[in-house]
Amino acid sequence: MSLGTDQELFAQDFANLILFAFSQGDTVRIGEVQRPLEMQQIYVSTGRSKTMDSQHIKKCAGDLFILRDGKILDREQMKKYGDWWEAKSSRHRWGGSWRGLIESKKSDFVDVPHFELKF
Repeated sequence: MSLGTDQELFAQDFANLILFAFSQGDTVRIGEVQRPLEMQQIYVSTGRSKTMDSQHIKKCAGDLFILRDGKILDREQMKKYGDWWEAKSSRHRWGGSWRGLIESKKSDFVDVPHFELKF
């Protein structure tokens, strides 16, 4: 699959996630999707990210802030959306769980608004 095809797949899946949130009665604010390499370097140097291999650089990740009654959902409330996302494809990862890495104690880095299509 080409990068362009993966970007199109991510866009469609991300749109479906947004529609799912709306169907649950929640509202959505879209955060960062495309990220320049220079910004990723800043994020790594300041501890906001742990990798220079971010899917944001490839336009295959997006940050989604989901709100209920005007308040951004916390990790526990977002789990429904993370589970929904990860169930759609083995290539989908949610930053609130990093597919079990947090629960298995292999990572303590949590990025609740983050949804990605992994290569």
